[in-house]
Amino acid sequence: MRLRIVVAPVALQTAVRGFLLVVAIVSLGLYGYDYLGRAAYQRAEGREFDRMLAVRTTGSVPAVTALQRPTPSAVIGRLSVPSLHLYAMVREGVGPKTLKLAIGHIPATALPGQPGNIAVAGHRDTFFRGLKDLKTGDRIQFSTLSGDFEYLVDSLTVVSPDNAGSLAPTPENVLTMITCYPFYFVGDAPKRFVVRARQLFPLPLAGV
Repeated sequence: MRLRIVVAPVALQTAVRGFLLVVAIVSLGLYGYDYLGRAAYQRAEGREFDRMLAVRTTGSVPAVTALQRPTPSAVIGRLSVPSLHLYAMVREGVGPKTLKLAIGHIPATALPGQPGNIAVAGHRDTFFRGLKDLKTGDRIQFSTLSGDFEYLVDSLTVVSPDNAGSLAPTPENVLTMITCYPFYFVGDAPKRFVVRARQLFPLPLAGV
């Protein structure tokens, strides 16, 4: 009887360790699969975007204006935050598939080159993880086929998920970046981290 009392816990511990090891391996595999898919998408769309930029600079095709609403899931441009080494393609919409592959533009908000509030969203554990290190005064660039738009970070705030003020129209040209908060929270995060940046040197778009 004493032998059974000693052996049973050891066997149980071994089984639990084996189970946790399997869970860890599966989790790493799923993360790796998502990461590779995201990286492949960003590379492919980045190359195509650069190709279209090169074609447009030759003047062989008419200029695109920001007044044309993009179709769902269409690539809008590239968002760059040099201080964070963040360079990612932006897609129209904020559905699960879009946010899995790219930064999402919130459809109800303005587009680059239009007056008002441009709002984008991203996951805190992918493209927008680095926002935790962003500082006021940092610069952000939004490159599109209509031109490059530069912004200066004015504020970093934390709000509740039902706070719609971040998406409200604004009289000035601004860029709003939204992600979940806290950054390392496990599960559905209870807050939202909001970056507000104002546009610098507004330039007219070609064809507008």
